[in-house]
Amino acid sequence: MTFDFGIAHRKHGSGEITVDDISYSVGDREGNVVELIDRCSFHGERGLFTALVGPSGCGKTTIMNMIAGYFAPDRGTISLDGVKIAGPGWERLMVFQETALFPWMTTLDNVIYGPMVRAEKPLRQIKQDASALLQKFGLGEFGDRYPRELSGGMQRRGELARALINDPLVLLMDEPFRGLDAMTRQLMQKYLVDLFEETRTTTIFVTSEIDEAIFLADRLVILSGSPAKVVSVIEVTLPRPRNFEMLSSPVYAGIKERALEILYAEAVAAFAGHGVTSDLKESFERRRVV
Repeated sequence: MTFDFGIAHRKHGSGEITVDDISYSVGDREGNVVELIDRCSFHGERGLFTALVGPSGCGKTTIMNMIAGYFAPDRGTISLDGVKIAGPGWERLMVFQETALFPWMTTLDNVIYGPMVRAEKPLRQIKQDASALLQKFGLGEFGDRYPRELSGGMQRRGELARALINDPLVLLMDEPFRGLDAMTRQLMQKYLVDLFEETRTTTIFVTSEIDEAIFLADRLVILSGSPAKVVSVIEVTLPRPRNFEMLSSPVYAGIKERALEILYAEAVAAFAGHGVTSDLKESFERRRVV
């Protein structure tokens, strides 16, 4: 199955994100400094899909929030097309882990909210664009529905439509399919990969799932445990357009094996001295056999 969105033409094109030697720390309740990010650097190249992969709680969401401009790193810089990011903006839009659709607004009103605030087009044109986009996203008959009346997958599509109507230079996605059932999650993965291959919007995507990362991405940026730093960058050499049959290919198996070995080494280092290293090793060996 392949989805045809008919939205390949884009006014603004795609941007390039540069994360340069950033660190970030917070204070705990006892007044101690807790370092979350440690001199982290990577590129979200123009027109590419980059997946951030790392252990749960390592700081992936913190990095994404800084790219979105919600707060700044303590040191280092994050820039878009060479310009330092100083705050949130339409150029970098986030799709969150949990639904962020306004519950008091209909699906259509959620989608038109951003362009209405920017006020660069007449309201009639904004509504026409939004209706056309919802139609392409399979939500044409649900524009007057509220988020609570939509399924999880439909809410995710609504959030994508709300982001893309603004024609962002960079799309940020923080584990957007977490909590969906397996079938819906796989459908959304195919939906997203087809959307990316049509629009080529620079995308940075957070996930803890290796299979999802390899299927979607052009590049894996693998992070260490907290404090997060980049430990490896793996190029995903699977051809595009992508399909799920590729997940049984030798190329895919090799990429997955390399990524798992790196993550395994990070897990062993993180848990060393806590009496669980042998359990991690046994679990990893079982996954290798599978």
